[in-house]
Amino acid sequence: MRDTLHITSGDIAGGSLVQSGIPGEVFVWHDILYDGPRNPGWPEEETLEARANFIEEATAGGLGREQVLKVLQGQYEKLAHANEYGHIVLWFDACLFDQTMLAHILACLALRDIREAELLCVDAFPGIDPFNGLGQLSPPQMASVYGQRRPATEAQFRFAEEVDRAFALQDLELLAALSLGDDAPLPWVPAAAARWLQELPDPATGLGRLERLALEAVRSGCEKPWQIFNAVSAEETPPQFWGDITLWAKVNALADRDPPLVRIEGPRPRLPQWEGVADLNSFRVTSLANR
Repeated sequence: MRDTLHITSGDIAGGSLVQSGIPGEVFVWHDILYDGPRNPGWPEEETLEARANFIEEATAGGLGREQVLKVLQGQYEKLAHANEYGHIVLWFDACLFDQTMLAHILACLALRDIREAELLCVDAFPGIDPFNGLGQLSPPQMASVYGQRRPATEAQFRFAEEVDRAFALQDLELLAALSLGDDAPLPWVPAAAARWLQELPDPATGLGRLERLALEAVRSGCEKPWQIFNAVSAEETPPQFWGDITLWAKVNALADRDPPLVRIEGPRPRLPQWEGVADLNSFRVTSLANR
């Protein structure tokens, strides 16, 4: 039996964990589990294929379907053999992205009758404000919080299945109930559910919160992508669940509306959502008539 399997979210956090000196194998989970087609619990192959198509579209081709499908298949293969490790440690933070991932992994472990895991959820760190996630921690800082891990409880496993079902099915009634929950077994889930509900299209404008913040930034005079990013970040409530790939998708969606709300000028018709496609500094985003 191998010693310890550390599962976390994000390549930066995973890299810091590798360099932290904590013994064990580090495995980084990749997926956008608060959005897109999927079923609760362990996915079928058809579901993985649908998610690969979704992620390819969500990243504007930055991540190709075949590449994504291979990663997704490898992740569940790793999880299927997690009982070969003496210890499983789940490293996540309080944001929407991480909490949906944590709930899904716990639900999948339970389906494989693996109910011995340790949780390490970090929602703050001294001297880092705002704190958005584990990716902000250096390797020594990662090592310093390792002692905070606690065994996952049966109540947490059961609750994770409910959370995973709510997000997989986009059950708005259940998500609303989760957002109002007190003393949740996974205490950061209510805030995560509440934040996702804010992404639902507003009945009057058709915009979710992130789209609205992006549009407000452009209308305030932010034209460069980095200016838009900084303005939206300043208005967002930590922990921030999105990154530049997600934000550029929202800006592109504003340009694709009928009628469009912004104009994108640059070497490509839309902001690139992956490094190396085009220089972001060569793009300019301007507001069209207020609508």
